[in-house]
Amino acid sequence: MNLLRKVPHPLAILMSVIILSALATWLVPAGKYDTLSYATPNFVLNKKGVEQTLPANQKVLDSLRINASINAFMQGIIRKPVSVPGSYHHLPKDAQGVVKVIEAPIQGIYDTIDIILFVLLIGGFIQVFNATGALEAGLQRLSAIMRGKEGWLIIILTFLLTFGGASYGMAEEAFAFYPVLVPLFLAAGYDLLVPVAVIFGGTQLGTLSSFSNPFSTIIASNACGISWTDGLNGRLLMFVLSAVLYIVYLVHYAHGVKLNPGKSLVYQADGDVKSPFPAFSAQTQVQPLSVRNISLLVIFFLAFATMITGVVVWHWWLLEMSAVFLVAAVLIAVLQRMKQREFIDTFIKGAEGLLSVAFIIGAARGVTAILDGGHISDTIVNSAAQLVSGLPSGIFIVLMLLLYCLFTLFISSSSGMAVVTMPIMGALAVAAHVPGREMVNSYLFGMGIMGFVTPTGLLLPSLALVGISFKAWWRFIWPLMLMLLVLCSAFLIIGVAL
Repeated sequence: MNLLRKVPHPLAILMSVIILSALATWLVPAGKYDTLSYATPNFVLNKKGVEQTLPANQKVLDSLRINASINAFMQGIIRKPVSVPGSYHHLPKDAQGVVKVIEAPIQGIYDTIDIILFVLLIGGFIQVFNATGALEAGLQRLSAIMRGKEGWLIIILTFLLTFGGASYGMAEEAFAFYPVLVPLFLAAGYDLLVPVAVIFGGTQLGTLSSFSNPFSTIIASNACGISWTDGLNGRLLMFVLSAVLYIVYLVHYAHGVKLNPGKSLVYQADGDVKSPFPAFSAQTQVQPLSVRNISLLVIFFLAFATMITGVVVWHWWLLEMSAVFLVAAVLIAVLQRMKQREFIDTFIKGAEGLLSVAFIIGAARGVTAILDGGHISDTIVNSAAQLVSGLPSGIFIVLMLLLYCLFTLFISSSSGMAVVTMPIMGALAVAAHVPGREMVNSYLFGMGIMGFVTPTGLLLPSLALVGISFKAWWRFIWPLMLMLLVLCSAFLIIGVAL
């Protein structure tokens, strides 16, 4: 019996979260911190809804008790409005009703249109490339080369994706790897959970162990008033420890599934789920790749290399990354001598295949729209700040880890979390005699752990891409989350004591 029908669709889960968030706006008092933003050449202070222009200098930051350097604003490291410590004030209740609930996923699509277009263009690119047959030929060749060594493939790819997440914040761009790795891992005898664990799990683990991620570590450190290199050695150590723990856990699961498919959590939770991506048969005799296929594969991998290089070196984001895959699709069509109509129809068909993922991404952002509309996110942060104020440093830092796990359910953006919470919590950390580096670490660890399951992040789109349920993923990830929680708590306590 296929149990998938008993598991709610990701869109149904997200709509439930939107409704619960709307209910919370009726129960939780509305409130907001004043915010400070940089608009060349001045600061703009939003004080109780009234904007004031202030000179952009360190004296203004110090007077507002924002422990950040003026250079962080002027160099564009901190771009979003920063919360002003001690400025929380109540607002008239703005409870979100039925109309707002209906509008929330639509607003979410508006807010994430850049991510959605990136995903749709990847779908078109992969469909065009699949039509050439070069991908299947290349995967068959790779499968033959790695036969008997598939465990190393998991180790290498997971490490690289974790490194991408920890070094420069790889996240949405990892969607492009699913059409390639899903058929490869299935041919190797694994289940559909393994590619999700490698791709989504790897990049998410990078959030926890970020050592130079500009969207989390650098922004949070600057908002906390410290250099991002403060604590770098410790974060590199955490990167190694967490990566080893995760990879050992994943390889153990994958090896068990390969030996006994009945141990697959996907099979146990969802039944016999079919791969959404074209599968290929692992053949004993694999023919050498033709010159044409080699040329097509070179274009394919150059697209990924260009995307990664652009993000790391030239600071590209979704617009530029999307353009890379569009150009790559056209080059493949030219090399393949596709007719105009055939190319367009194939490209659109690929985009259509990822429409459900696009809607899920928009609905996830709709939760944020509800919370922001009801002005309760800052109330939650303020209540948490009052909870931990005055506690001993060891208890304080562990509670901060747990609170950031909680915050991640409401704020899934790492940069958004940093500018909203770090000025407030950083000021409390000084009073609790907690080093700023550990305050940043608690933020990284909390977002990293809870990001594995938060419905407002990239988890549900990732699960939708391969067609497995949250139930299957939860059964896989919760033991690891507990192990990471223990590891991170011990790391923070030791860091405060040193």
